[in-house]
Amino acid sequence: MRFARISFIIAAVYGVLVLIPGLLVENTGGHAFLAQPEYYYGFYGSALVWQIAFLVIAADPLRYRPLMLVAVLEKAAFFVPTMLLWNAGRLPGGSGPFIGGLIDGGLMLLFLAAWWLTPKPALPRGGVSTMFSPRSNPS
Repeated sequence: MRFARISFIIAAVYGVLVLIPGLLVENTGGHAFLAQPEYYYGFYGSALVWQIAFLVIAADPLRYRPLMLVAVLEKAAFFVPTMLLWNAGRLPGGSGPFIGGLIDGGLMLLFLAAWWLTPKPALPRGGVSTMFSPRSNPS
């Protein structure tokens, strides 16, 4: 579980360090989102929320093991299109998005390894997972 904790903390810190400057420079850099600022801020807001989710996973990898696979998909959502665009000649290698896509691909592999290495939580009596169930209050 130590591997999972470290992987998700690294991803969260990296994500915040990369996203905060972009969030603060809307009017510079020729962003394609500028024609519709709701997309610009929506992207950065959603991406920053994922960094919080990574910290939640890092806090208790065993409990949030199923969410690790969702985090893999979150990274794949940028990595796969970036690589497809690069392969089609629509994205130059060495560009910011290309490098970011490679980094997300690496984080995707780390998340997959963290999921693989984190043991499945033992099911409670009855064999039903209570991860998303309300806690019962014995009276």
